[in-house]
Order: sequence, then C-alpha cells, then structure tokens
Amino acid sequence: MRVFHGSASGMSLISSSRTLFALARALPFVVLVSVLGIELSPAHFLYTGPLLSPAPALAAITMGPAGTGSVILMAGVVSAITATYNHAWGTQLVYANLLALLVVSVASLATSTARVRRERELATVRRIAQVSQDVVLRPVPARLDGVRAAGVYLAAEAGARIGGDLYEVLATPFGIRIIVGDVRGKGLPAVRAAAAVLGAFREAAYYEPGLPDVMRRCEAALRRELSRASPARTGGAEDPDAPEGDPAEQFVTAVLAQIPDAPVVELVSRGHPSPLLLRRGEVSALEIACPLPPLGLEEFLGTPPVPVEKYVFEQGDQLLLYTDGVLEARDTGGNFFDLPTHLARLRGRPPQELLDRLRLFLVDHTRGHLADDAAMIIIERDTP
Repeated sequence: MRVFHGSASGMSLISSSRTLFALARALPFVVLVSVLGIELSPAHFLYTGPLLSPAPALAAITMGPAGTGSVILMAGVVSAITATYNHAWGTQLVYANLLALLVVSVASLATSTARVRRERELATVRRIAQVSQDVVLRPVPARLDGVRAAGVYLAAEAGARIGGDLYEVLATPFGIRIIVGDVRGKGLPAVRAAAAVLGAFREAAYYEPGLPDVMRRCEAALRRELSRASPARTGGAEDPDAPEGDPAEQFVTAVLAQIPDAPVVELVSRGHPSPLLLRRGEVSALEIACPLPPLGLEEFLGTPPVPVEKYVFEQGDQLLLYTDGVLEARDTGGNFFDLPTHLARLRGRPPQELLDRLRLFLVDHTRGHLADDAAMIIIERDTP
C-alpha cells in the first residue's frame, strides 16, 4: 500500500519551496558580505550599521542555534573590522550598533533554539502518526494465494496519514478476504470508527465461515464504538472524543469480497459503491442485486438474511474496490472523475502499476485538491 498526497504541480511547489529556503539561509551571509564590501570600498560613506542587526534574526528563521551563532560571530567581526577601518571606535554610534546587535543576537538564539525544539517534537509526532497508520491501515501484500494485489490511499488533507477510509486484504482458510469501507465524517471519530471495523474484520475473517457473519461482526464492533456517543449507554458520562451529532446518523459503507479457489468472487455490500471488474479490456460494474443500508443503520435492514452475490472471476481478471472519494472527485469545471473509462485505458498492466497510473489520473483531474479521502484496492487472479 502506498500513501500519496498531491500531484505533479504539488511536487513543483515543493521544489520551489526548497529553492526559496536555500536562498533564505544564504541571505544573512549575503548581508554581511555586502556590508563589509561597502565599508571597505570608496562608498564607505554609506551608513550600513542598521544592516548588521537583522542578520542574526534572519538566520534564526532557517538555521539552528549553531548556524545562528556563526552569523552572530561573523556580524561582530564585521562590525569590529569596519569600526577599525573607519577609525570609529569611541563614537556613540558604534556602541549603539553593538548594543543593538547584542540584543537581537540574544533574541535570535532563543528563537532558534525554540524552533529547533518544536521541529523535533513535530518529527516525533510524525513518526508516531506513521506507526499509527501502519497499525490501522497495514500495507497490502503484493502477492497472496493465487492473486496479486495492490492498494493506494490518497489523503484529502495535506499532511494527513489516516482518515475515514478503511481497507484490508487477508489470506484466510476460506480464501482471500477483502474489506473496503468509508466512514461518514472526518477527524478522530472517523479514525476510531474505522479502527473498530477493521479490528473486527481482522478477527472474524479467520474464524467466520460466511461473509454475512463477518459483516455482522463488523457491524457489532461499529455499534459498540458509536454507542460511546450516547450518555445513556455510558452511565451518563459522555466521551469528549465520541462522534458529534446523533449516533443514528453515524454509519460506515463497506463491501466485503471473498476469492476462493473456484473462479468466482463473492461480495457482500452495505451501501458501498459497486466494485469494477476489468476483463480483457472491458470494464463492468458488479451491481448488487439486493442493496443493503450501511453499517450502523441496521434498523433499516430488517430480518431477511444478508445475500452473498457471486460473479465469475477468472485468471487474468482484475477487481477494483474503491471508496466514494474516487467517484466524487471533481475537476475545476465540476465534472466527476470517470473511473471506468480510465480503468479501461490501463488494461494489461500489473496491479501496482495500474494503481500508480490511476492515482496520477485522479490527482491530475482534481489538480491535487481532493475533496475527500480516496482509497483503492485492486486484486488480480494470477495466471499460471
């Protein structure tokens, strides 16, 4: 599984930012050399004293304490050289410039030290976020029993690692089992709901013989998670991190797929977009004959058993499961992303390459500005 955010224009922006950062780091030294050159030239009548004091402040923006200290030292040396060359020692102006340089230098060192400390703390938080992502959204194995797989996750929010989309691919005694889902809402409550559903799936997928039973286990886990929003169910104490709003409005769309040894794929869908089947260059949607409401809205499900839909899934076929963030991605003109057309253009490509190309099509369509998180999983029944 790969996590991406941005597009080619975003990469260009990153390159430009690095260039600007390098120029900003060089600016204090350019100022010091310029002051020294002016003072030692026939143009020394120009008053350059005020240019020395900002140099440490400029260094503190982009450098650590060591770099800022070197700029302060150089500024002091330049000030001493220019005062000696111009025979200005003993004048009030020189001492005023040195005092200003001292005050700015102390403040710059303090600022630089605090900034470096914050950057280290942020780096630690990012490492923790990466570990959390690997726990909630584990990498999709490239090859399992008789199939090849790949996954991709695109975060709508810059810097985000995980969100309300969920997926997992497991090799179980009953065949390859896959879940792809989308939690209504965003933020920490959505992540917690996704983690609850994934945890239930990872446990039930190995022990429940039928997909409907696996789905029921996922639904029960989600119900327990959402019940934390109701003070009546938690002894009157409401969890501050619980989902906001009516718990009845919290739900998860999900689709379960199972690939046994037989040349078929079995599906159970709860309000999720239909998977797409790519066979010999033709794309078809695996429409669910009996649509069911999402997880968390079981009051609308009724008592009939949950049906399992079966479709032919032969060697060389590719199955794409995705979240609605892919279908609802719009360009600047408000046009939706045409997933089936783009998928048909990528026939004959291995799963990882196909998803990489599909990701590029998607971020180019949206100019790198996704309105919602998007996740895609592709499964290919391997050929002998």
